[in-house]
Amino acid sequence: MTPTYDAPPSPSPSPSSLPRLPRLTFHGPLSEARAAGMVGRLAAAGPRTVLDIGCGWGELLLRVLEAVPEARGVGIDLNGEDLARGRRNAEARGLAERVEFIEESAVGTGRGPADLVLCLGATQALSTAEPPTAEALRELRRLVADGGRVLVGEGFWERTPTEAELSGMWPGASAGDHYSLAALLDLAVEAGFRPEWTETASLTEWEEFESAYQADQEVWLATNPTHPEAPETRTRLDHHRSQWLTYRNILGITYLTLLPTTT
Repeated sequence: MTPTYDAPPSPSPSPSSLPRLPRLTFHGPLSEARAAGMVGRLAAAGPRTVLDIGCGWGELLLRVLEAVPEARGVGIDLNGEDLARGRRNAEARGLAERVEFIEESAVGTGRGPADLVLCLGATQALSTAEPPTAEALRELRRLVADGGRVLVGEGFWERTPTEAELSGMWPGASAGDHYSLAALLDLAVEAGFRPEWTETASLTEWEEFESAYQADQEVWLATNPTHPEAPETRTRLDHHRSQWLTYRNILGITYLTLLPTTT
């Protein structure tokens, strides 16, 4: 009689083996409804060239290209995993021939000028200044063609945080890390823009983003509490949750559609 053996148990997964941010469509607090409105307004201007700074996987870039069949796009970022996801998505949607995802720094980039420049939550990719906002806005003006558009997503203080609140945010957080919305718009005007459209992420968009950011790791932790990597994962997740619940209703993000002024 042939002996039988139980198959060895499958090795427990680790958090590092999970796909990166699979529950996020956009890498930021941006709803489907808001994205559709943005794409509609931006596509109406008929851009032929689109440049996405700090693109991640470039979901909004791809949607603009879908809405404007004659447009071509370039996304640049330093995260190779996100760029690979963008390439896969482009291939699946029949856009691979009209878009490039390039792993490189955006500081001093010569990729412009483009008819449409996207920079969503990534002004730090354009400048080494602290904070990068004013210099990044000037760079965005350099990168956009006259008559084009810039869509920039940028953090701002809903109100000035207290020192106690700052201590619970990211390492080294200070009140000088962001501007008020009014000051941010003034900086955009000083950089050579007029604001066509101003909108801010809702609390629901923030909560959906922050929840989706950690959800798969939380599910892993709940089902693997004794895994060797569980303590480190628990500490990291708890720390991030504490941070975003501290800046909840204090840190906002605005999406500004900017038109370059001509001289």
